[in-house]
Amino acid sequence: MPCAVAVPNSPIFSPTIIPSVHRYPSSSPRIHGPAMAAPPPPVPPTPTLSFQVREVKKDAGGGSVLKRKRPARLDIPLTSGITNGPGLKTTPCGDDRLDEVEVDGEGYSVYCKRGKRGSVMEDRYSALVDLNSLSKQALFGVFDGHGGAKAAEFAEKNLDKNIMAEMCSGKFEHECIRNAIRNGYLATDTEFLKENLGGGVCCVTALIQKGHLVVSNAGDCRAVLSRRGVAEALTSDHHPSREDEKDRIEALGGYVDCYNGVWRIQGSLAVSRGIGDKHFKTWVTAEPETKVFKINPECEFLILASDGLWDKVSNQDAIDLVRPFCVGVDKPEPFSACKKLANLSLKRGSMDDISVMIIQLGNFAV
Repeated sequence: MPCAVAVPNSPIFSPTIIPSVHRYPSSSPRIHGPAMAAPPPPVPPTPTLSFQVREVKKDAGGGSVLKRKRPARLDIPLTSGITNGPGLKTTPCGDDRLDEVEVDGEGYSVYCKRGKRGSVMEDRYSALVDLNSLSKQALFGVFDGHGGAKAAEFAEKNLDKNIMAEMCSGKFEHECIRNAIRNGYLATDTEFLKENLGGGVCCVTALIQKGHLVVSNAGDCRAVLSRRGVAEALTSDHHPSREDEKDRIEALGGYVDCYNGVWRIQGSLAVSRGIGDKHFKTWVTAEPETKVFKINPECEFLILASDGLWDKVSNQDAIDLVRPFCVGVDKPEPFSACKKLANLSLKRGSMDDISVMIIQLGNFAV
């Protein structure tokens, strides 16, 4: 069956392995192929949400920096799982060439930095707080696109709504929550594929509800918890080199091999799960892995980040850097910690987009 090679100028596609392909441009290191003319850009779906931008300014290098500080609550369309207009914050749209996004929210902070490799930032984030008008409930996400930003944009606008639409009412039940998240991821994948857009996106989400932390991922975005200063990875990256992922792909008729030191599906794609990637859909599933934890006093903060961070900064290094800004201080500065993490990755040679979100779990304890 034909499959797609997406992106010129990236070290991860082997054009000789798959001779008949569709290609689309990207700055992502996950997919690679020879330079070709990109197809005309599709008309993006009409956005259903709006948000307020407080300030846009130029940095010293001439790039644009968007800064937001605790924007006013927004009225958004209601779904069966979202009531009374909770505050949803997402990456600002309309300017893919933003160099940075800076957000200091209620109980969370975000910093996104465009990588040196590409001209368009492909990372996105979302933060849905005060679920059902309850201040101790929230849903956060970090989305790392490849083959363009369309899949990441779609996930940031639709994944939370689809998850909440599947949520069971009443008491917290692990199986109900797992199914809701699974169905939400799969529904978002199905809807995106119907848009007939190229590219894909890796996702990591954190749902906080009734004193529980529910972490899910599809791809290589990662969630790392600080448990009294000890790093605890709550997700496992979905790479074709993982034995169980390799077995699953091969059972479906695909193959996994190593090219330039990176394991790929069909010699091309370096992640084995995610939303989108329509030409690899036989082997790339959007089904997430989900874990449920009880939030207790040992749980200090949670880092959600794209692989632009984790490829250069270890889990424990990240926790050690963030902790002095967030634990045992009169005035926590999680945003400063987000930015320092991104700058550390840049200093260590990252060329990829970097998105870092820090969630202060004490704000959501019950």
